[in-house]
Amino acid sequence: MALAQAQRSPLAQALAAAQAGERLSPEQAVTLLEQAELLELGRLAHAARMRLNPEQVVTFAVDRNINTTNECLSGCRFCAFFRPPGHAEGYVLSREELGRKIDETLALGGTHILIQGGLHPDIGVEATCDSFRFIKQHHPIHIHGLSPPEVVHMAQVDGLSIPEALERLREAGLGSIPGGGAEILVDRVRSRIAPGKCDADQWLAVMAEAHNQGLMTTATMMFGSLDTVDDRVEHLRRLRDLQDHSLAQGRGRFTAFIPWTFQPANTALSDIPPATAVDYLRMLAVSRLFLDNFPHVQASWVTQGAGIAQTALVFGADDLGSTMIEENVVAAAGISFRLPREELVRLANDIGFQARQRDVFYNPV
Repeated sequence: MALAQAQRSPLAQALAAAQAGERLSPEQAVTLLEQAELLELGRLAHAARMRLNPEQVVTFAVDRNINTTNECLSGCRFCAFFRPPGHAEGYVLSREELGRKIDETLALGGTHILIQGGLHPDIGVEATCDSFRFIKQHHPIHIHGLSPPEVVHMAQVDGLSIPEALERLREAGLGSIPGGGAEILVDRVRSRIAPGKCDADQWLAVMAEAHNQGLMTTATMMFGSLDTVDDRVEHLRRLRDLQDHSLAQGRGRFTAFIPWTFQPANTALSDIPPATAVDYLRMLAVSRLFLDNFPHVQASWVTQGAGIAQTALVFGADDLGSTMIEENVVAAAGISFRLPREELVRLANDIGFQARQRDVFYNPV
């Protein structure tokens, strides 16, 4: 038996491991990404999704992405949204505008806000804590906010350690952390596309400390810029290793993984051909197979549109993300898909699932 298995091709071995629900090696993930037939990948990823989430349910959230400022020091070459500090088009939201946006979110049935602001030179932990306290005092809403690069930057502005920064932010009302700013967790790529952001080790260290303090977080990957297939799998490996550690600690953890494709329009990398829908579905499926310790994988209708998002529900995804009452960053790159709650429900129901609204922790609403 061992000899027969050894004589099989690497692709056959990788497919057999995926079929059996075994933990894939990074080499097997690369093989699947490069060689597996698309529909076979989808079948295997959907089977893995159903093992982890056997209910015929697709979840979604109602929330709003609020960018408190567009002034940012990071200089990301893939971002069409940011403005350098002092730019004529730069802004910082007033408390009144912030409150208005949250009231609108609550009126539409929103359960949380995703609040981010980039790397503003003058906004540190204490200024952010003041904003969070304002929100919690006046609005009954969960704050799903910041990103590891923001936490690193804010801690530096105020001269704090990462544990100190996260503790103060939690006390002020931070309830969970989105996985933004991950891009690709390989410094050779990060240094070229996001030179002002924290490195991969720092991104992971923020998430490890957040989990240690009991916070739930998500993880993301933006692929298709200057990254290779090996880089993408290394990104997945580092996430899976951290999740193993966090689960062993028994405090916080990653709740979901959200991959999406780089959108080149209006960016400094506009000459890069955009990733295709097939590229996206292959990456999504292999992510579901490789990240066996992540409970949820989210489809990205924001970058892919409704049709591919629906297809993603049989390629490993079990969640449609949120209605995104407001989204600015992807829209700045010329992608402006919009899906109301009714459309998200239809996408799930039309292929045999029951759509169910959830909160940020994946509890039914």
